[in-house]
Amino acid sequence: MDKPLKFPFYAKASLVFIGLYAFISMLYIAKGIIVPFIFAVIIATVLHPAVNFFVRKKINRVAAIIITLFLSVIIIVAFGTFFITQASRFGDSWPMLDTKFTEIFNQSVTWASGYLDISPEKINQWISETKNDLINASSNAIGQTLVIVGGVVAILLLIPVYIFMLLFYQPLLLEFLRRLFGSTNRNEVSEIISRIKTVIQSYLTGLVIEAAIVATLNSVGLLILGIDYAILLGIIGAFLNVIPYIGGLVAVALPMLIALATKTSPLYPLYVLAIYYFIQLIDNNYIVPKIVASKVKINALISIIVVLAFGALWGIPGMFLSIPLVGILKVICDRIESLKPWGFLLGDTMPVMALFNLKIKKETGKPSEAPIEIPTE
Repeated sequence: MDKPLKFPFYAKASLVFIGLYAFISMLYIAKGIIVPFIFAVIIATVLHPAVNFFVRKKINRVAAIIITLFLSVIIIVAFGTFFITQASRFGDSWPMLDTKFTEIFNQSVTWASGYLDISPEKINQWISETKNDLINASSNAIGQTLVIVGGVVAILLLIPVYIFMLLFYQPLLLEFLRRLFGSTNRNEVSEIISRIKTVIQSYLTGLVIEAAIVATLNSVGLLILGIDYAILLGIIGAFLNVIPYIGGLVAVALPMLIALATKTSPLYPLYVLAIYYFIQLIDNNYIVPKIVASKVKINALISIIVVLAFGALWGIPGMFLSIPLVGILKVICDRIESLKPWGFLLGDTMPVMALFNLKIKKETGKPSEAPIEIPTE
């Protein structure tokens, strides 16, 4: 009788790494198809309750989907119009800002030349050469930029089609998943699908609420300081804040630059930094734990890693998709026995740890080596 073939550890590890490399390569190569489809799945999941609402009102399913998409487009267009109106004010004032930034730049060059003992001419020459290199690189990238813009437009037109098809064929797709894993696992598959739908809907709803609150706080804080374009900067900051850990740094840099260019006192950028820091404390300690993190419990280490990894894989869209995708992965891992350790690794539940040992002498006089276990939060 033939014995089963056993591979050594290094062979198994090599096969795993080769498979992982091939899988990641496929995700990168097919990102033009995968990314819009994932966005469509998430949006369709969020819009599904609205479609069901219209269906319960005795409206045809196709008409219910069209009505839901139409109302969503109206909301997006209204918000986009408001955002563009605010942005146009910023565009009208750009020449003035450019002049002030130039003055600040010249002052910085003068300070650097005195502090570093380098002549301003050498600094300006180096900056001029660097600028020319950037201009040449930018001119070479114009064609690529046009291709990217065309791809983005195509994706924006494709996503509504995906959403319509997903909403229309939802019963077919769900039944396919149940049959795919067999009748014995039907209940487990239905539970996982239901949990994933709840996580996506709750997470995105919480994210929208968080963004609205942060945008309001940002705008109010900047208005109190008298910073120009406060509402626009507040909205941009709320959008960037959606990207965990990284977006917040960029969000505070923009209003600090505007304050530096438009205010006479150099203390205003520090005031902006203080206000944004206070808002981040509120966001991290109250808004996120109560509204967002309660829906998707991913620890900070994994969050940073996946944001950077998906950013390298799919760019900015990947950063936005990273946390929802990892949240879905955690739901799946938590429901499958063999994958539960991975779900535990992704979560933020700390195990009981032995922080210190206390030696307790018993009646026999021998010390006890048993540690005192204290749960950590």
